[in-house]
Amino acid sequence: MSKGKNGTQATRISSLVLLIIFITLALSLTALILAANAIVNDPVVAGWLILIGFVGVALSTYVILQTRKRVARLRIAIPPITTNIECKKCGFKSVREFQRGDYVFKEVEPCQKCTDKMMITAIFREVKEKDKERYRF
Repeated sequence: MSKGKNGTQATRISSLVLLIIFITLALSLTALILAANAIVNDPVVAGWLILIGFVGVALSTYVILQTRKRVARLRIAIPPITTNIECKKCGFKSVREFQRGDYVFKEVEPCQKCTDKMMITAIFREVKEKDKERYRF
């Protein structure tokens, strides 16, 4: 599945669902306009058209608002990737943000203490413990 500007396909609203919602909204507004025209000639039909129009507008608005809330809730924050760097000689450890081209056992900048070459020892994502507890069964 392709990614769009705003995230994955799972976080976007389906075009078909939006089309159905807006068609329902348009038909509901049409029913309200017809009710306004029919109120003089036939008040019973106008009453039904008003009921259909308001129910349609209410349902369309509710579905749009709920869909927007769902999309906002589905957005996932990607945790940062961290690189651990360690000196082989003196044991000095450093942590920095992952940079493109990093891999484990790659020799990088010189050590701040002994000026010997440092090596990348670990690359990992920092996962918050709070998120893990939320999805426990």
